[in-house]
Amino acid sequence: MSNNQNQVLIRLFNQGLGKQFNTRLIDQGSEPLYLPADEQCPFHRIFFAHGFFSSALHELAHWTLAGPTRRLRLDYGYWYHPDGRDAQQQAEFERVEVKPQAIEWALHLAAGRRFNVSVDNLGGIEVDRRAFQLRVQTQARRYLVQGFPPRAGVLIEDVRRHYRTPPLSTQRFEF
Repeated sequence: MSNNQNQVLIRLFNQGLGKQFNTRLIDQGSEPLYLPADEQCPFHRIFFAHGFFSSALHELAHWTLAGPTRRLRLDYGYWYHPDGRDAQQQAEFERVEVKPQAIEWALHLAAGRRFNVSVDNLGGIEVDRRAFQLRVQTQARRYLVQGFPPRAGVLIEDVRRHYRTPPLSTQRFEF
């Protein structure tokens, strides 16, 4: 993905929902990170990794799920164990990643991009990627029926309108 596309997404978010919620999407850093506003910076910051468009969409998905209290905490106060997770740690990772990855998939479709689930466990136990894909797919389709979380729905529509992609449908959520 070109740096120009990153800038388009940054501008789209920062001038829309980001402005409304005093939050900026920033293409800077080697690791994704969410920093709440503090004495040194008057706005919340969503950093995405290595200039990857998919990383930006993933971090935005997490932001759309985080409630007001979580948005005041470093990385929303979420647990994270890096690569090399054991079976129990991987199961917990997948449990908490189903919803953000379902939203991320919708954002990818809205931007006209291909989505790949991330099991994010290089060097750890062998992971049943297909089973995780199916759980993410089920959640994405559930969101289509029941509605996406409010900020996610607004962001998906903002992205979809910008990229002029068709409305989301269950048929579009296929691997």
